[in-house]
Amino acid sequence: MLRRITALRPPPPPWRAAAEAAGYASKSTTLPQKQQRVRDHAFDGIMEVQKRVRRFLALHSLLLYAASPTALAGGGGGAVSVPFSRLGALARRQLRLAPLDAGRFLLRHPHAFHLFLHPVHRVLHARLTPRAASALRLEADAIAATLPASVIRLRKLLLLAPPHYRLRLEHIRLLRRDLGLPDDFADSIIQAQPALFRLTPDQFVEFVPSPSDPPDLTVAAVERAREQHYREHRNPGAGEEDARFAFPTRFPPGFKIGKYFRIAVWKWQRLPYASPYADVSGHDLRSLEARRRMEKRAVAAIHELLSLTIEKRTTLERLALFRDALGVPKKIKEFLLKYQGIFYISTRGNQGKLHTVFLREAYYKGELVESNEIYAARRKLEELLMLNPQKANLDRMFTSMGCGWDELGGGRRGGAELRDEFLGDVAGRRGSIKSDGEDGGDSGDDSGVESLYIE
Repeated sequence: MLRRITALRPPPPPWRAAAEAAGYASKSTTLPQKQQRVRDHAFDGIMEVQKRVRRFLALHSLLLYAASPTALAGGGGGAVSVPFSRLGALARRQLRLAPLDAGRFLLRHPHAFHLFLHPVHRVLHARLTPRAASALRLEADAIAATLPASVIRLRKLLLLAPPHYRLRLEHIRLLRRDLGLPDDFADSIIQAQPALFRLTPDQFVEFVPSPSDPPDLTVAAVERAREQHYREHRNPGAGEEDARFAFPTRFPPGFKIGKYFRIAVWKWQRLPYASPYADVSGHDLRSLEARRRMEKRAVAAIHELLSLTIEKRTTLERLALFRDALGVPKKIKEFLLKYQGIFYISTRGNQGKLHTVFLREAYYKGELVESNEIYAARRKLEELLMLNPQKANLDRMFTSMGCGWDELGGGRRGGAELRDEFLGDVAGRRGSIKSDGEDGGDSGDDSGVESLYIE
């Protein structure tokens, strides 16, 4: 009888099922194990810009590789040029780009790349513009100027891997751009300072204690933020216990916070935990309370690693390389989704295959709260790549290319497609401007052409 009554009961509405799956409708006062990701368009907009930056850096690396050893002699500046046929072949083979994607990207960013017909060889060549070369040089100068701070960041990263305080050199190399390290950091930092680092024969980098270390070397960034916040907003008699182990949280827009979820967050914020720099290898983890504290320590370790990066973000794949050292569970994505008020995972870039982890408290309206020299230099390159191609002197570049369209498109058909895509719109605009100028006089025609084709 009970089975018949259960079968006749109507199914729950879809909105209730989705809420229960996200953990919002639960009456439990503990954080749900699984939560649905809520998008934050401010962080996704950052990754839309980074898609262009990653493509630019990849093509620039191929350009230097194709120009070797000329690139080494020229210092990697904008004067280094290579035949586009070789650059396009490398892009298709190493970057897995479609036949027309490399040429299309170069044409859409004329402020960063310049295409021209070589005066001697009469083949299409590609090179960086002086503005793009200046932006890269500015970032290299900023990295060289902040080298002492980079040494401190690297030492703090090694301290996050107790009890031996060692990490693989290859893992650090993959994270070098996020940490603001130079490309030759193995020689210029690790090998050059044996009193601070030790490189083992099995390619591990070990921490070497030094009496010159600052006293706050093992103080986490969130602990300094708590101390500063407590001094600025001190309310005697209230809030000391709540702020002692709390993390700054800011949930994304549209994230539903129920009464029981709010209680769960409040309880989690008051939960004590060990410092991410402390050695917890001998702790007893058989009790549920101990496992919860270790889970919060893993959150603090990821928080500290992101705080050590230049732009307070890194990819999920690079973060997974340090999973064992930080004590993070295997399902790291599900683990981070439990704490969407602290971290944000963006899936923009590489057709959803790339996951980028942001530290939410470090950003406000898509901008880094505390800027630095390297971040400011990288912003110059981002602004250059986001410039409208209409503001460049495309007419002169297209004219100098001549018969290089077929080479740019990998054949006559591809060259015709790119020619129609870029020159068709330009010719249409020039025709419309000319017709308007004939109606309004010669002076209007000249000013229209100048605004379109002169940078």
